[in-house]
Amino acid sequence: MDQLEEKGDKKAIASRGVPSLESIYLPRHDSPELRSFQDNNESMTRNLWNAEEVTNFIFAKKYQPKYYEIAFGFVRLLCEKTELTGDDIAAYVRSNGVSKATFYNRVLPRLKRVGMIKVERDTIVAVESKRKYRPMRISLSKTFGNYFMKIGDSWLAIVDDARSRKGRKDQTVL
Repeated sequence: MDQLEEKGDKKAIASRGVPSLESIYLPRHDSPELRSFQDNNESMTRNLWNAEEVTNFIFAKKYQPKYYEIAFGFVRLLCEKTELTGDDIAAYVRSNGVSKATFYNRVLPRLKRVGMIKVERDTIVAVESKRKYRPMRISLSKTFGNYFMKIGDSWLAIVDDARSRKGRKDQTVL
């Protein structure tokens, strides 16, 4: 049975974990891989992670070193230029000796899926041949940051709410 496993009379979906296409690497919050992001009172510190450190969450340097290298090089180039055309991307792939299949089938789709980059295409019709072609434009996207800020802000609100309810309950007992 593909997705279903029988358990007695009931059928349940087989648990195979999170598909790698939909996963992000989150090392322990106190991992030596991460620079400190909070103090002892759980207040955020002002230091920011750089592009190299953020890319590590998408392609873990520890587990996917080649994908990480390719992705970080591409993100660094994109940070310098903010927008790349198909020709720029082809030049990057060629000049860095990157496999086209790896870049276009693994790295680029994941960067797009997590919201770090935005891929846009223009439809152009050549006058002489009436042939359509759609050149690609890639730019940095804030979606990745907005996504995680929403998760983080929501969790902070949940914790603050729980602590404030507990504080009110403790005050009424006294």
